[in-house]
Formats: sequence, structure tokens, C-alpha cells
Amino acid sequence: MSQSLKHGSYLRTTSHLNKWIGGRFVNSMQFLRFLIVGMFNTMVGMGLMFLLKNGLDWPYWHSTFTGNSIGAAVSFILNRAFTFQSSVPVRVGAPRFVLVILVSYILSFSVSHSITERINESTIHDLYLSLDSIAIILGSIFYTITNFIGQKVFVFKERDYCSS
Repeated sequence: MSQSLKHGSYLRTTSHLNKWIGGRFVNSMQFLRFLIVGMFNTMVGMGLMFLLKNGLDWPYWHSTFTGNSIGAAVSFILNRAFTFQSSVPVRVGAPRFVLVILVSYILSFSVSHSITERINESTIHDLYLSLDSIAIILGSIFYTITNFIGQKVFVFKERDYCSS
């Protein structure tokens, strides 16, 4: 088989795969709305995390959990109405949302904390950030990705609901 045929086949395959993944997970306007809501949630949640951790000297897990919980409540309201424009009943969506938030939180912040525990503090001394602060930043990035996927495919996915 010629090289150009191999490349053409590869490009067709990746194009189909991209459409399949994109069609399932990413609607560009929906993702843009998610990012806008996410920026607001990040300001609320992360601002509270840093205030509690650095301003009030709360422990890492308490400050990240509290900040994340407040941001999550705002997130549910805005994502249901604005991002996903969902008709999923609150009694169905809220428990699923809490599950996605908890799984995303535990996974993301555990991974980020584990990563930063392995960093030599002298390596980042010039950044003027504590290891916990770096863990919060990394955890927030991981959390955004896992949270979007969970909300899109599990929480706000439209299904047929009885009106009873």
C-alpha cells in the first residue's frame, strides 16, 4: 500500500473518530458556556479555598472541600439553567451532580496532592508558591475536565422523564 493511501486512511479514521468524540462530548457553544460558568465558579471556589487555607490557616482538605462545595452549589444552578439548558428534574439531577462532584473532587485533588508531594520544595522555591497552593491549582484543572465530562454524560443528559 502506498504511503499516501496509508495517510488518507489514517486521516479518514481520525476525522471520523473526532466527529464521534466531538458529537458525544463537545458542543462548542455548550463548552463555551461551561467555561464561562466555570470561570465564575473558579473565582468563587478557589478564592474561598485560598482565603480559608492561607488567610484563616485551615487544613488543606477542609479548605478545598469547603471552597469546592460552595462553588458546586453555584455550578449546579448555573449549569442546569445556562450551560446545558436541561429539563432534568432537580430530584434526579442533584444527586447525580453531587456524585460527579465528589468523584471529581476526590480524584482530582488526590492526584494533584500526590503529584506535589513528590516535588522537591527547593525546585519551586522561586515560584513563591507553597506545595499546597500548587496542588490546589493542579487539582482545579483536573477537576474542570472530569466535572465537564461527568455533567455532560451523566447529570444533564436528556432522557425521557415521566411528568408524574
